[in-house]
Amino acid sequence: LRASTLGALERLDRAGLPVVLVTGRPAGFAEAWARTLPVAGVIAENGGVSVRLDGRGALRKTYARPAAVRVRERRRLARAVQSALRAVPGARMSTDSRYAEVDLAIDVNEEVRLGPEAARRLESFLSARGVNAVRSSVHVNAWIGPFDKAWMVRRFLRSVFGARLAAGDRRWLYVGDSLNDAPLFAAFSLSVGVANVRAVVGLLVNRPRFVTRAPEGAGFE
Repeated sequence: LRASTLGALERLDRAGLPVVLVTGRPAGFAEAWARTLPVAGVIAENGGVSVRLDGRGALRKTYARPAAVRVRERRRLARAVQSALRAVPGARMSTDSRYAEVDLAIDVNEEVRLGPEAARRLESFLSARGVNAVRSSVHVNAWIGPFDKAWMVRRFLRSVFGARLAAGDRRWLYVGDSLNDAPLFAAFSLSVGVANVRAVVGLLVNRPRFVTRAPEGAGFE
């Protein structure tokens, strides 16, 4: 997180424009971000969980699936991911998966460099076994259940802001950079890809309406 990006978040907060982080990163990261960054909340694990501080500063977590279902699905997911790791040479769990509660992530472009073909093989392997599998800029995220980033964003908007995301709604802006952002590029009429989205834009079924000149945090700024 660049200092200048944090400054941008602070300026938005002072201007009364709430920011919600939406990420494939794990719930453990989301708790830290919700407590320390000037954001209205964090949606993590590709929609599996949302985290925010309430008006009294207490941490509130909302899951996409009930507890008993999560336990059952997590066991099945772990078996499928371990099989995928054996099937694709060089594949390994992301180091931050230990902080995840709902999904699991396979590292393809963070501490290892497997390349797009290996990432596609992992996605295909998992999808054939009934597991949702989609790439971020660094991982293949895998989860079980009928939810994604857009599903939890809609739920968060209803419960926290009392708002619904309607077609053509220009009150809200979404900024993303990868394949797992496609559902939100479709959901938001004001959707932006930071410049590194160009690496995957040809694979996106739903593309951002605008693309910035700068990548990553600089593009958000």
